[in-house]
Amino acid sequence: MKKLTRLMLCASLCTSMLLTACGQNESSADSQAATAAGEVSSQADERSSQEESQPDKEEKTYMQRCGELLEEKQTDEIIKKRDGVEYPRFEKHTYYSNTAGRDTNVNVLLPAGYSAQKQYPVLYILHGYWDNEDWMARDVVHISTMLTNLVADGKAKEMIVVCPYIFCSKDLAYCTGMDYENTLAYDNFINDMMTDLMPYIEKNFSVAKGRENTAITGFSMGAREALYIGFTYPDKFGYIGSVCTAPGVVNGTGSPYNLEKDQFTFEEGSEPYLLLLSAAKNDGVVGGTPATYHNMLEGSSTEHLWHEISGTGHDASSVTPHLYNLFRMVFMDN
Repeated sequence: MKKLTRLMLCASLCTSMLLTACGQNESSADSQAATAAGEVSSQADERSSQEESQPDKEEKTYMQRCGELLEEKQTDEIIKKRDGVEYPRFEKHTYYSNTAGRDTNVNVLLPAGYSAQKQYPVLYILHGYWDNEDWMARDVVHISTMLTNLVADGKAKEMIVVCPYIFCSKDLAYCTGMDYENTLAYDNFINDMMTDLMPYIEKNFSVAKGRENTAITGFSMGAREALYIGFTYPDKFGYIGSVCTAPGVVNGTGSPYNLEKDQFTFEEGSEPYLLLLSAAKNDGVVGGTPATYHNMLEGSSTEHLWHEISGTGHDASSVTPHLYNLFRMVFMDN
């Protein structure tokens, strides 16, 4: 009987020890699992915190988005008129220029279906030396056809296009020579632009105001003036372009000149959404001057797009591809 009692006692002790060991193992396993889970959760929280504290590396600037659209030349199809499409024509208007002291002509292209109940962004396009407000309005530049087709294809915004006469002198009604006096008359257009032309356009047409709705570009001498105006008034122009740019925008690139080198940049926060410089690779008139401006901007780390065109000259053959790109880039977020 005593032997049986001892056997039962031993069995009970073994069972108790086994249960205790099992309990300890389960507790240890649970503890290890909880620790591992905690570490994973902590790592996930740390990654999430790091991601939230870092800027979105995939976010692109407006200029970078424009760069993805850049093409050397326009397609043949985009400059051909299509059946059943209404293509507006430039209309000539006259305003009084206090800067020039005379009535001045300006060509204005309104979008097809223009409505005074809607406000439109505005693109100013400036002509070159010796020319007038009719140069850009010619069929060979393809402004109306190309822009209307791009709008119909959803690749450009509706806009008002303004082509002014940029020779601005109280002594001369028109350009008489490629000299110092005549060049200053073109440079004087910056005053006409701000005090006479823009107020006239904003008063007589349904214009969306603000730099986000205002663009300027030009060809040759007009390109020089577009850069001069855009860099001088970055609060007025959010989009700046130039094609086959003439010398003299910056000190050291020609005389007379408009800006010092330290003015050929933008203060932080005043940078344009778009700055597009286009050039014919073999320009027999202005040569490598556009590339000089490009290199200056590169040196100052001013964000811009550089667009070289092959097989074109110092004429409309370079203007059209420049405008093809510009039309698709301006006012994208409006």
